[in-house]
Amino acid sequence: MFTIKEFVQPKTIEEAYSILVSRRNNTLIGGSAFLRMGSKKIDTAVDLSKLELNYIKNQDDYIEIGAFTSFREIETSPLLVNNFNGVISNAVKNIIGVQFRNIVTVGASVFSKYGFSDLITALLALDTEVELYKAGRMRLDEFLKRPYERDILTRVFIKKNQRQASYQQLRNSVSDYPILNVAVSRLENQWIIAVGARPQTAAIARNASEELTNNLRVDDLEHYANIAAKELTFGTNERGTAKYRQVMCKVLVRRAIMEVLQCE
Repeated sequence: MFTIKEFVQPKTIEEAYSILVSRRNNTLIGGSAFLRMGSKKIDTAVDLSKLELNYIKNQDDYIEIGAFTSFREIETSPLLVNNFNGVISNAVKNIIGVQFRNIVTVGASVFSKYGFSDLITALLALDTEVELYKAGRMRLDEFLKRPYERDILTRVFIKKNQRQASYQQLRNSVSDYPILNVAVSRLENQWIIAVGARPQTAAIARNASEELTNNLRVDDLEHYANIAAKELTFGTNERGTAKYRQVMCKVLVRRAIMEVLQCE
């Protein structure tokens, strides 16, 4: 349960940012999906629903997604279903339930860098950039490495190219948070392997991605899966141990590579 002293709906992004940084306990709210799961006292809740950030646009070079777009819209968007083997839509379709996906937003999930985020892992395997009001536009992997700063994520850009991609995940039940998730993509001979819910924030297995790019051997996919599992760090929580996650990383990475190869 969370409490709010004041609720505002700014009409410009400048106004929203000004209110956000004016007081320490001021907080951005979207659908408030994750706020409802915890306990927090908010001085001023800054609602972004008036900023027209709820959209998925087909631009010349990018697919542009507004930060207020819901996971349900991501899941059902024909544009996302028909690009990258539907990897973005596939990543979010099992998250808790339809009612939840109707309120959780892209901006909240990505900006918060949630370790359990299915969406971040899928986006990381594509050529994705994010735009923040103050910090500007940058690659998603660069943003994930930055220390936390008070800012507002406004848009996500996914480069439109011929990347073939696969999303794999492991859960105790269909609607539970993931124990581990993996996304793998290929553009010509260039591969990306991303692993999330480690349970840390998703990261690219750069050594494994480089080895797969430079020395692809279809009969030895276990080799690349082993590299990914060794170079990344894994932790333990109530859903699984670090060792279990490392073992399952090999399984999911191998499975994802196989699926991408079958897209040819």
